[in-house]
Amino acid sequence: MKVFVETANLQQIREAQEMGLLDGISTSASLLAQEGIVGYEGMMRHYSTICNDFECDVMADVVANDFEGMIMEGQALSALHYQIVVKIPATRQGVMAIKFLADKGIRTCASLVYSLGQAVWAAKAGASYVAPLVSSVDDVSGNGIALVRQILESFAKYRVNTEVLAGSVRNIKQITNCIEASADGVIVTPELAYALLDNPLTEIGLSKFLDDFNRLN
Repeated sequence: MKVFVETANLQQIREAQEMGLLDGISTSASLLAQEGIVGYEGMMRHYSTICNDFECDVMADVVANDFEGMIMEGQALSALHYQIVVKIPATRQGVMAIKFLADKGIRTCASLVYSLGQAVWAAKAGASYVAPLVSSVDDVSGNGIALVRQILESFAKYRVNTEVLAGSVRNIKQITNCIEASADGVIVTPELAYALLDNPLTEIGLSKFLDDFNRLN
């Protein structure tokens, strides 16, 4: 399973890399703002820094919501570095933009995916990734993990190469459910990624081991 770390902080990215958890990076306007990145030029410089420092896919959002604006932004982002994957919402205009960019060899991730139909149509348009939002689906009385499974099963049935990245993952249970569902990857904060290693039973076992060891000395 791929882990896309949801942050724009260089130190957090480096720590994930050192732990072997860095398969990709997912950014957003709010994450950039948290790092004090302002303005278009500042954003592009930060993307360049991330790509130059880390060898992995870097998800970057378009801001426009119309076809012309999305393809213009998508082409500019892609030209910045070959590692950039352009995040585009799975709307009518967005899927048109995904098709246009895919035909030019530009990789995309369909974001804001809340249904099987959105995922399949985005994949048909040529999206490299689709990102169903697990918790956001749960928030509207749906079942986010069930949606991830539906998409995976449909893609397997039709031999679709588009990868499924579970986004809006808020807790350990959701991550383990995504692993059980054989999702291609998850988009998680660094803190949540590390939380999988925090197990009280491990701490109890380690403490007992140290106590036993100290009694031998």
